[in-house]
Amino acid sequence: MASQEIDALAQALSKLPGLGPRSARRVVLHLMKKRESVLLPLLRALELVEQRLVVCSTCGNIDTGNPCGICVDPRRDIRSICVVEDVSDLWALDRSRLFPGKYHVLGGRLSALDGVRPEDLNIEGLVARVAAGGVDEVVLAMNATLEGQTTAHYLAERLEQFPIRLTQLAHGVPVGGELDYLDDGTLAQALRARRPVG
Repeated sequence: MASQEIDALAQALSKLPGLGPRSARRVVLHLMKKRESVLLPLLRALELVEQRLVVCSTCGNIDTGNPCGICVDPRRDIRSICVVEDVSDLWALDRSRLFPGKYHVLGGRLSALDGVRPEDLNIEGLVARVAAGGVDEVVLAMNATLEGQTTAHYLAERLEQFPIRLTQLAHGVPVGGELDYLDDGTLAQALRARRPVG
């Protein structure tokens, strides 16, 4: 039997994505065995992040500086803004290093079932950034869900008054995907987005 403190740590870790109770107990055991080389550096890193963590007032990214590192990076193309639902989407896209511009995090997506309305999202911040000028393209990188597409349509309506190019990520058959394994929604989107060969 573990002490109350060790059990509380395991319970706290089990709330992290991808960690169930058994995995959390294994992590705790590893931390206890590697106290000097793993536990103490982890504690210091968590404490530093907890002290410095802020939400970027420009784009909504989570970082240790405001504005965030992406917003202050002079190599970024300020004329392009990629709109994402959540910070995890921003991190996934930026990890690819394929988008050279800036980002805007909405903080969710419109959902009548969950009661998420336009005023609950960071939409006004996006409109203000575009209205300030200097933006040529807004890329709508919403997830390929009903709520994501509803959000994209709403944003398109809000931004149609500005002289910008409005684009969205392509949806459909992934590279290496076999048709037999794809769901009906993905196949339908791939057929709708078909383009000429050559």
